[in-house]
Amino acid sequence: MTIRTTILGASAALFLFSLGCSAEVEPSVERTSDALSASSSSVRAALALRWAPIHYQDVDQTGSHSLGGRADYLTRYDFDGDLDARNNWDHAGNSAFPLSAHAYYSVTETDSHWFIVYLFFHPRDWSDSFTDGEHENDAEGLLTTVRRDGSAYGVLEAMVTVAHNDFYSYLPPGGSWSANAETVDGTLQMVSFAGAVHPVTAQQAKGHGLKARPQYDIVGDGIVYYPSLDNAQVPTGPNDRNVSYQLVDIFEPGGMWDQRNNPSLFGAWGSFAGDKSGGCGQGTVGCKLNAAHAPWAWDDQNDLPGPGALATDPAGLVNDYFRIPEGIRLTYTFNPYR
Repeated sequence: MTIRTTILGASAALFLFSLGCSAEVEPSVERTSDALSASSSSVRAALALRWAPIHYQDVDQTGSHSLGGRADYLTRYDFDGDLDARNNWDHAGNSAFPLSAHAYYSVTETDSHWFIVYLFFHPRDWSDSFTDGEHENDAEGLLTTVRRDGSAYGVLEAMVTVAHNDFYSYLPPGGSWSANAETVDGTLQMVSFAGAVHPVTAQQAKGHGLKARPQYDIVGDGIVYYPSLDNAQVPTGPNDRNVSYQLVDIFEPGGMWDQRNNPSLFGAWGSFAGDKSGGCGQGTVGCKLNAAHAPWAWDDQNDLPGPGALATDPAGLVNDYFRIPEGIRLTYTFNPYR
């Protein structure tokens, strides 16, 4: 892991230097969180890198729709060089379009907390069974909530993950938050990487539901992904345990949020466009259209906050989900979703 850790360290150092901090992954605390605003793209990148998860992706190689395991690789929604989401299923198996590892993030803030959303994209939600369905494109992820405590990057207080139509709540070891309207589903596993402690997450093969590890985990083959700001690697095979994924800002110019009304990319509000071309649904129950969702349309099927609140109103969502001893400000100082 030495080489990739060094790459990440250099990337973090570059962004910390641009913020006026010393060239370390963990800057000194004289840079208070009050001085860091999510309105700055470099601050958003540094925050996203600091709290990005070490990510375990289970891989299944069964059946032709798995593409020998490649259908479970993380990648960009435009991995094939275009913004037409309706050809992603078809192009996923084309060697001309390598599935380099990327993940998307957004950062919003109030005076009291930062809210960092991460999205992991796959070109297929697939099946090898006639009893299950599938669909083109898949996008699931998580929300981390970070308290602005005066230190450079704050304190991680909670995580909420997206697994299909349900959200799951987690707290770090020793955290002070507790359950409110929703139950707490577990304690985060935290590991050291590149001089900082990161949460650990995992996704299923095929359907790609996401939870904190080890509630999901690699079973047999799988990829272990490590965050970076400038390095997007293609796994060497379905059992590569050291792959860098590059973080991409949802709010970057021309990025996912700017493309939200592009009918080639989104078939409906917050729903990635997807059709039945390329064999999607063959040998299964069927292929569902426009079934993968962007963060502003993620929805838990039985909670109080409405669709998209995890991204568009994360302060309101976590205030509903958790009891927060220090309190939480609900007025946003930066939130392009609203």
